[in-house]
Order: sequence, then C-alpha cells, then structure tokens
Amino acid sequence: MLAQLDHLYLQARPAKVIARLISYVLFEGRPITTRGRWINPLVFSHFFLEKKLPQLKEVREPLFILGTGRSGTTILGTVLSMHREVGFLNEPKALWHAIHPHEDVVGNYSRGQARYRLGVDDATDEVKRNAHRLFGAYLRFVRSARLVDKYPELVFRVPFVKAIFPDARFLFVVRNGWDTCASIDQWSSRYGVRVQGENHDWWGVDRRKWKLMLKELIEPDPIFAGALDTIRQLQRDTDMAVVEWVVTMREGLRCLKENPDCMRMVRYEDLVVNPRAVLREIATFAEWGEDEVFLRYGETVLRSAPRRAGFEMLAELRPLFDETMRAVGYRIE
Repeated sequence: MLAQLDHLYLQARPAKVIARLISYVLFEGRPITTRGRWINPLVFSHFFLEKKLPQLKEVREPLFILGTGRSGTTILGTVLSMHREVGFLNEPKALWHAIHPHEDVVGNYSRGQARYRLGVDDATDEVKRNAHRLFGAYLRFVRSARLVDKYPELVFRVPFVKAIFPDARFLFVVRNGWDTCASIDQWSSRYGVRVQGENHDWWGVDRRKWKLMLKELIEPDPIFAGALDTIRQLQRDTDMAVVEWVVTMREGLRCLKENPDCMRMVRYEDLVVNPRAVLREIATFAEWGEDEVFLRYGETVLRSAPRRAGFEMLAELRPLFDETMRAVGYRIE
C-alpha cells in the first residue's frame, strides 16, 4: 500500500496523511525493488538544496527503530507515526545516503563502496551538519516536533548515530526467528526482480548486501567459525535469513548491554498481544505526551499474525539459531 496508508489510518487522524505522503515522496526515496524510481533524482536534488540551507528545525531526542526486517518494524513505525508529535520516516535510505555516501549496502542508489558498520569517526562535522539540516528540514515540512526513523540496519551503526544525535533513543525490535526468516524468504520470492541482467531482491543488487554482511559481520565473528565454510556456500533464502537474523540479534543484544539508558527491546509478540501497554511504555521512554488517538489506533491495527510454516534448516546453522532464540527470550521448538 502507498506510504503505509489505508482507510483505518485515514479515519484515525486525517491530517497525518499529508505528513506520510510528504515523507514518502520527498524524503524516503524509492529502493531497487519498487516502482517509481524516476523520482529519486528529484529527491536527491531536494536534499542537495536542503544541505545548503540553515537548519530549519531542531532535531530533539530522535527515536530510531532497529532490528531485522520482517520483524514488525514497519507496523510499529506506522503506529508510532499516529502520535500527534511524531513525523515518521520508513527506511529513509535515500536521506541517509545523502548524509554518508558509503552507507548503501543494498545498492539502491550507488554501486560504489559501502559498509555495514559506521562508527564515531565516520560522523565528521560535515556529516553531522548535513544530518541535522536534512532531518530538521523534514520535521519542518511535516510540522512535527519529534522524529521516528525506522531503518533496521542502523543496529550496526549505533555509535555513528549517537555521534550525530547524542540524545538519540533506540528501539530494538525482536520477533520469533522462525517467523522472521520465513517472512524474509517469502518477501524475496515475491518482490525480487531481474533488471538489465541484475538480480534485485532482499539481498541487494546481485547479493551485494549478503556479500558485505559476510565480509564485515560474519567472517570476523568467532561464533560463526565452525560453520563458516557452509555459510560461504549458502544459496537458499531461508538459510541466508537465519544467518542474518542471528548476526542482527547478537548485535542488538550487544547494543542493549552497552546502551541501557537510551535503548529498549520491543518484542513483536508482546506488541500485538498488549498494544496499549507496550505503546504507552514506548511513549514514556521517548518522552512524548499522552495521546489517546495514537493508543486507540494501535489497539485497532495491531493483531497477532499467524505463525509461519516451519522450514528445513541446515544442521550447521541450528545450534547458532537455537542459542540466539534463547538469548532473545524464545523457547526452542
């Protein structure tokens, strides 16, 4: 659906529709697996102009949603966007690419150098200035006081984000690994396309994302040493999804331990079973005001999804998967 808009969103708070459309058209960009990529040059021209302007609005205590894709991050961001104080950006990778040229691990906007990890040293004065100007311009455009940015891969860039926004807050979203990995497999099968001799799917342009993940995140991590030869040969989306889920959950848990004051874990299953309580906790953590419309909307749209069908998993991956399931609080099936 366009910009996560449906009739329930329109009914709950009609004025929010304009903000979501502005976010979608002017700030988020169109990735490789979507239509409408003709607009991307206009988006980057827009960013170029905004970086030349003074900062239009202060970016105060932005909230970033991290984790693995297909774990409920989009529906959480959409619900949070209903809060009267919030402007929500759904994976604004174009905006982040305008801030730092090496952040595009998928290949949405560049085929050049890219890195999963960005750290404090990458947050130069120019990067900080551009980030504050672009996000500040966004908040001014949508007339919002607070920012929510859903970009799961930022879990590998928390020090970088904190260097730019020292008062940033983070939500680390987790979901049962079986369901997450099955959903990744279905997404890639459904939306993957071949364009001018290139495969464009969950794993980026001709597996660019997977290759970078393997090089930067998996090969240096001793936990994968015993299965590394197998992982290098993986071809099935489900097996690759298991590895992505494991490495992302491990990173998120490490970030939680290192940043207890500014990061919280949100379990997808808790969110859909008891949305009012979880959303109220998030709003308190983010220091947003009370908003009954936002809470009622969450109760209306958040519903438990049916469990995904099980899938065959390589024996070499199962111990890593089971250990990670336990670490994030799930029973082993």
